Amino acid sequence: MKQISFHKPYITQEEINEVIDSLKKGWLTYGKKSIEFEKQFQNYIGSKFAVAVNSCTACLHLALKIIGLQENDEVLVPTITFVATAEVVRYFNAKPIMVDVEKDTHLMDISKIEGLITKRTKAIIPVHYAGQPVDLEPLMDIAKKYNLYVIEDAAHALPAWYKGKKIGTFGDITCFSFYATKTLATGEGGMATTDNEEFAEKIRILRLHGISKDAWKRYSAEGDWEYDVLDLGYKYNITDIQSALGLAQLKKLEFMWQKRERIAEVYTKHFSEVEELIPYKVKKDRLSSWHLYPLKLRLEALKIDRNRFIEELKKRGIHTSVHFIPLYRFTYYRKLGYKVEDYPNSEWVFKRIISLPIYPSMTDEEVYYVVENVTDIARKFKR
Repeated sequence: MKQISFHKPYITQEEINEVIDSLKKGWLTYGKKSIEFEKQFQNYIGSKFAVAVNSCTACLHLALKIIGLQENDEVLVPTITFVATAEVVRYFNAKPIMVDVEKDTHLMDISKIEGLITKRTKAIIPVHYAGQPVDLEPLMDIAKKYNLYVIEDAAHALPAWYKGKKIGTFGDITCFSFYATKTLATGEGGMATTDNEEFAEKIRILRLHGISKDAWKRYSAEGDWEYDVLDLGYKYNITDIQSALGLAQLKKLEFMWQKRERIAEVYTKHFSEVEELIPYKVKKDRLSSWHLYPLKLRLEALKIDRNRFIEELKKRGIHTSVHFIPLYRFTYYRKLGYKVEDYPNSEWVFKRIISLPIYPSMTDEEVYYVVENVTDIARKFKR
């Protein structure tokens, strides 16, 4: 029986060589490779500034600090996202206002936003779920109308395009993730992109304890030891080891994206022919990074539920996941008063979704093994 992992990082000799080069040069923390990674990433995205940090969560946290989020302020977030999107709002004792999602895309339902805006609303954090961009044009119009900041959670969306323009160039600040499973993986890591020079400089200062100089400016041959503390900051900097991986991965990013896109096309083509399955939909005016392929089950046509379907796949060596458990289902958020019944679309989606393996190193044989077995299970348990 085949064993197909949910994810495998795409690591080649290029990544290994870059890391070895860092080790041989003896510079492990933020330094020349990190500076070069920021420069190349900025050029790729087309933003005026890019600042590397140690996670997308750190990026979101700093973004909210920079816009001046205060206790009891409100920030709109989608219900279906990783917990970090709402968690960073709570760091300030502010309130995440959860927005239900669209059934087909699982993206924040833009039509529900205006009805949730109050005098306390400070920002919107749209999440480009699975790599598909949110409908940014109407969202940005709403933000402008109510004088709200837009901080894009683009943890999944590298590379992704909305109406021909790359994600990373729309909101006030965009936050990317380089976690181990992401389309560009450095193990841990993240990047903020922005066209606002003041925001970029504040992130640079806050990511390293609020001090005026990073390690390169203090300890390299060109640096000097004196520095000042300008603000209360954090230990959120990226390292040259991570950036070495990032530099190598950035060179092949679109190749890796094309591999993911091809797998998604195969999945969609075949699952569209199966009555019990609902392939994931990407709208015509955007391109997805295909970080995830979230298949939905047509439960009314099946004798088994989503959890049993996952177990059946596991018996055949296919490892999957669920993205995501909606935020309001967690104990912490239920204690804050969020209720399952307030988010009907999210509940409908959650009970049906399975994230299938999709990564560049998957062979055609592995892709078709997934297709054949998903299809076979659906037909075996047809109602």
